[in-house]
Amino acid sequence: MNSTTTLILALALIFTMWGMGLSLTMNDFTRVLKHPKAVLLGLLNQLIFLPIIGFTLLYFIPSSPEIAVGIVLLSACPGGPTSNLLSLLAKADTALSVTLTAITSIATIFTIPFIVNFGLVHFAGEGEHVQLDILNTIGQMFAIVILPMALGMFIKSKKPQFAFKMDRPIRLISVILLALIILGIVLKEKENIVDYFAQAGILALLLNGSTMVLGFLTAKALKLRENQAVTISLESGIQNGTMALAISGTLLGNVAFGIAPAVYSLLMYITGGVVVLLALKNKKPV
Repeated sequence: MNSTTTLILALALIFTMWGMGLSLTMNDFTRVLKHPKAVLLGLLNQLIFLPIIGFTLLYFIPSSPEIAVGIVLLSACPGGPTSNLLSLLAKADTALSVTLTAITSIATIFTIPFIVNFGLVHFAGEGEHVQLDILNTIGQMFAIVILPMALGMFIKSKKPQFAFKMDRPIRLISVILLALIILGIVLKEKENIVDYFAQAGILALLLNGSTMVLGFLTAKALKLRENQAVTISLESGIQNGTMALAISGTLLGNVAFGIAPAVYSLLMYITGGVVVLLALKNKKPV
């Protein structure tokens, strides 16, 4: 992993989290007190059920160590700005979506090292001895996740108009950086890319689809509103592919671990779009 790739990966995550911070307020963190059932169910799906489903799929579907670790990374990185955008497009509960993304962004800096290390032990293969240093990883993730997000929130509180104007440019920069990362992975792994994409595509689609369905069903089982159920479905099924890619390159130093997150980052727009269309079709006229 060269220094340029590492820098691009880190910048992509920093810009993504800064952009998300520009859309957040403290109310997004305290909303759990107003709607505890919906928020807690969303967190249960994202932080508990998602990794369980990811590991279950890997135990039953054989894959290369590189793809398996990539799926583990996705399972450890719930939420992200994309789920907020899709909730908005679906006319779901966008406030709930933002709250879940805000809370998981903080929670995962502590959960990711443990989930990823567990995955490395079980799936990385005999020749792979990479392990994340827990405290060092938490420190690095704090620097590239929490600090940019906090800076964005501070700017929004002081300069809300500037934060509003910066939303589109920041999203565009994040997408461009993500595209460069995916292109770099394709070029780096061109000899194995077809086989890798076939393996990763099946697992990523199953992870995405099963968590979306589970999120919706659990929400309906607890008799949440339809728009809340759609939001929890999207939050459960749409993972932070940029974060997974950044961890594969900056903390694990293996671009091959980023193949599954790269494939997933393309697929999620298709599956997410399907959920948005279904939600709009089923929405009752006011």
